Amino acid sequence: MAASSDLLPDASHATALAAALESGRALVERALDHALPAEHAWPATIHRAVRYSLFAGGKRIRPLLVLAAGEAVAGATEEVLPLACAVEMIHTYSLIHDDLPAMDNDDLRRGRPTSHKVFGEAIAILAGDALLTRAFHLMAEIPAGWDETRIRRRLAAAAILGEACGTAGLIGGQVQDLESEGRAIPPAELERLHRAKTGALLSACVRGGAVLGGGEPADLACVGAFAATIGLAFQVVDDVLDATEGAAQLGKTAGKDRAAQKATYVSVHGLEQARALAHELLGQALGALVPLGSRGAQLARIAHLIVERRA
Repeated sequence: MAASSDLLPDASHATALAAALESGRALVERALDHALPAEHAWPATIHRAVRYSLFAGGKRIRPLLVLAAGEAVAGATEEVLPLACAVEMIHTYSLIHDDLPAMDNDDLRRGRPTSHKVFGEAIAILAGDALLTRAFHLMAEIPAGWDETRIRRRLAAAAILGEACGTAGLIGGQVQDLESEGRAIPPAELERLHRAKTGALLSACVRGGAVLGGGEPADLACVGAFAATIGLAFQVVDDVLDATEGAAQLGKTAGKDRAAQKATYVSVHGLEQARALAHELLGQALGALVPLGSRGAQLARIAHLIVERRA
């Protein structure tokens, strides 16, 4: 059995893994473009708005996690690609709505004016709605000739995704985030908030990708444990970056959490303890991958990217 240190790639492995990540991003970009109506398709305004936000850049970490989870259980790329597209659509929808005046009221996202600043609030709301709807439409498109096993896997992955987006996940976390502004909350409540708001969708990427890839129960347990820790680590790092980086690095307004008196890992635990927690969670995530051996290398690489990123 491999040790967790074996999942820390040497220079040659790191280069190969980085190339694989770039290849995965390119694959997802093409699939997203194919999955959406063209800008000029009726009604053109909404399709321009959808594409404006979806193709505004971004690291595509969520779809890369889907692809890597499928790889970790020896699944075929074509089996997991629809979920990879769906999670990026849902992530973008959440950003569009998060930036609205009624929510975080932000004017900048990925270095560009936010959707509502370009298209107006009504179209921005509808663009988010369109992305969420298309995500589940895509997951429900069952190719002709599929056997029962593949259909059941697709349904199971869609159920995982739906739960992650609902009141037990992303939406519930956003509600608690709004209700926590301006008041002190205990660490346990903070963790619950962020496991829902951010961690649930990231976890669904990994768990859903492994299900679609046909993972065996032991493999599903490994990626599930990985998913639970790396999803939380992502938000801890986000909180640190909001407190330490500027708008040029982040591509969005810096210091918004502090200005809005949001509950964050920095406000509750302090900067250094938050940084330490992110690395502790990284260690736990890598440890969960040990039984997978080299099959978990791509997931490990993405885990490092999540915790070590500067934007």
